[in-house]
Amino acid sequence: MKSDLIDAVARTTSHRDRDELNAAVAKLLFDHLEPARVTVYRLLGDGDDRKVQRRVSLVAGGSQEGPAVGDPAALPRVTEMPHWHECVLLKDVAHFSPSSVADTGDRLCSVFPVFGERDVSGMVEIESSGRRACLKPHEVHLVNGVLRILHNHLAVLDYGERDQLTGLLNRRTFEASFGKLRERTRELARTTGSGSASWLAVLDVDRFKSINDSHGHLFGDEVLLLLARLMNDTFRIIDQVFRFGGEEFVVVIDGADESGAARAFERFRAKVELFRFPQVGRATISIGYTQINPDDIPASAVARADAALYYAKQNGRNRSDCHESLVRAGLIARKEERSEVELF
Repeated sequence: MKSDLIDAVARTTSHRDRDELNAAVAKLLFDHLEPARVTVYRLLGDGDDRKVQRRVSLVAGGSQEGPAVGDPAALPRVTEMPHWHECVLLKDVAHFSPSSVADTGDRLCSVFPVFGERDVSGMVEIESSGRRACLKPHEVHLVNGVLRILHNHLAVLDYGERDQLTGLLNRRTFEASFGKLRERTRELARTTGSGSASWLAVLDVDRFKSINDSHGHLFGDEVLLLLARLMNDTFRIIDQVFRFGGEEFVVVIDGADESGAARAFERFRAKVELFRFPQVGRATISIGYTQINPDDIPASAVARADAALYYAKQNGRNRSDCHESLVRAGLIARKEERSEVELF
C-alpha cells in the first residue's frame, strides 16, 4: 500500500501542466480512498469575492468531468457554500453532508484547502458514501500530506513559470500553453456561437529607453513592476498576463467580440496614461492586438499583434490598435498566416 502510494505521488509530481496535475491528484486520491467523487477546484480573485472554478471531477464508474466553462461571472463565489467558506477562512478541512440529498445519512463530504504562495488557491472536495460514508482520521492525514506535496510542487512550477521581477507568467510559459489558448477559442466558438473569441495583445512601454537613461534602471524596473500590478488590477481574473522580456508584455483575454476586446485594451491604456509613476511621473503604452485563430501557432498570432503594435508606435504612440481592423481599413497588409504544421 505504501509503495503504491509513493509510486502514485511520484507519477503525480512528474506533471508540469496544471490541468494534467489536477487530474493526477484527483486520480491518486480516488484510487487510494475509493470515494464516490473527487473534485478539484481553483479559486479566482481575492477575498470573499473569490470565484470557485471546477478544474476536474472524478466519479465512481470512471467518468471524468473537465473544467467548468461559460461566463466567468456566473461562477459561484466561495461564500455561497458554507463549507467552502469555512475551509478557506479557517484554512483547514471542513466536513459536511450534501444538503441536496434527501437522505444524507450515508453520505459525507470533506473539502480540503490547497495552498498557494500566500493563501488558499484551491480546494479538493471528496464525497464518500455507503461503506465509505466518511474519511477515517488516517485518511484525512493522507489527503493533507498529498496536498502538502502538491503545494511544494506548485511552488517549484511557479518559480519556473513566473517572471522574477513582476511575478507575471513568463514567455516560456506562454509558448508551452499556446495550444490551450487555441482550444479555448474552439470551445468558445462551439458553446457561445455569439462571436466570442480569445484575443492576444502585445503591449510595450513607450520610450522606455529614455526612462532608463533619465532615471536609471532601478526606476525603470519599478515602472515595469507597477505596470504589472495595474494589469492584474485591470484585467479579469481569468485573463492571462505574460512578461515577454524588457518592456514588452502579452495579454490574452477570452470570451469577447472585437468591440469588447477593444474596450478592454483601451481601458487599460487609458488607466496607464492617468497613472503617476513615482520619480518617473507619466508613462504611456502602445498596444497591438489580434484574434487567436483555431489553427494559429504562437509566432503567427504574436506577429499579427506586433504588426498592429508597430502601427500604433508609428502613429503617435499611446494608442491601441486591432490587426483585423487595420487590415479592413487598408492601413496595413495582412500578415501571411502560418499553419500549425510547419516543415522548416
